[in-house]
Amino acid sequence: MTNLASKIDHSLLAAHATPQEIRKLVEQALKHRFASVCTNPIFTAAVTAALRADSAAEAASLPRVLNCAVVGFPLGANKATLKAIEATSAAKDGADEIDVVAHIPHLLAADFNAAKEELLEVARAARSARPRVVIKVILETAALLKDVAPAVGEARIEAGCRAAREAGCDFVKTSTGFHPAGGASVEAVRLLKKHSGGMYVKASGGIRTREDALRMLDAGADRLGCSASVEIIAGG
Repeated sequence: MTNLASKIDHSLLAAHATPQEIRKLVEQALKHRFASVCTNPIFTAAVTAALRADSAAEAASLPRVLNCAVVGFPLGANKATLKAIEATSAAKDGADEIDVVAHIPHLLAADFNAAKEELLEVARAARSARPRVVIKVILETAALLKDVAPAVGEARIEAGCRAAREAGCDFVKTSTGFHPAGGASVEAVRLLKKHSGGMYVKASGGIRTREDALRMLDAGADRLGCSASVEIIAGG
């Protein structure tokens, strides 16, 4: 298997996260060569500056640790225009990747057109500032699958995946990790993979052990969002 650390977005998204904690997050990401550092966008510029000091990657030809910012986080309830502004700001601050929370009611209604319209606005705005920025769409899959027939849940996920794909996004992602319905599940990852249409899949929310991480990768995840990243890679 590919080095597990290279599959992980090392994340700290708590509202009370401090600059000192973010500096430690970056140091850990550089030490273990995680795929990215994922933070709230208030920290994006500082993370960009810290990652620029990564001389180890240049010296050893190592993959660069990326800078990931979340947008519309964690509720996804802002107007699309505000998400677009936030995404543009993060891109200008140096975000390589943006994880945007889709508007959940669009997905609960399996409203492909409304979901696509929102994601198009966000993607176009971000790429006007940084053309190659990667867009990951958080679908909050646990909420989509909760208390409905399997066919209904799958139709919601299919609509979300199609909207993300046709809006030109790069990933579909399970969860914020903040929704009361729960986080990532093997079932959700498999459904995202089934309907991704060539997009990548990110599993996030409640992945706390190496075994959790490996289950998600085996189900089809290409990337993992974790706050327990250091413990996960030390667990095997």
